Amino acid sequence: MSNQFPIRENAHSITAYMIVPCCVEALAFYEKAFGAQSKFRLDGPGGSTMHAEMRIGDSNVMMTDENLKLGMKSPATLGGGTMSLHIHVADVDAAQQQAVEAGCEVLMPAADMFWGARFCQLQDPFGHQWSIAQDIETVSPEELMIRHARVLKQMEQSSSGEK
Repeated sequence: MSNQFPIRENAHSITAYMIVPCCVEALAFYEKAFGAQSKFRLDGPGGSTMHAEMRIGDSNVMMTDENLKLGMKSPATLGGGTMSLHIHVADVDAAQQQAVEAGCEVLMPAADMFWGARFCQLQDPFGHQWSIAQDIETVSPEELMIRHARVLKQMEQSSSGEK
């Protein structure tokens, strides 16, 4: 399959496309929470947003207002999301603090993880989940498997009540 048109500059092969209750509010929130830069916004009927784009780090994120007539439902309407957006940063603790101060809820506080990252999980006021990670060590595939097995064993023991 040939690609008649090249991928546009500063785009990646996959770009997240979020559905939010109100793009105007969401864009302002993501600027505070994650340092997003609003690129542009296209009005829709009745003052809604048909399409908007922002940039977080080196990645574009697209969004639109929820539109139930078109079957476009936000996590708030669905009662939860079906995916998480993941951000790599240089300082996960500072990024978590910034997001919390903007209004995110901490689902899992920043902690060092077995795969070599400091990692946290958050939920924004629009129902989208975010994970933020900072690489803290390089873990070989072999060591990753050993650590993973250890974590699984700990999880099994704690769920069965063993010590």
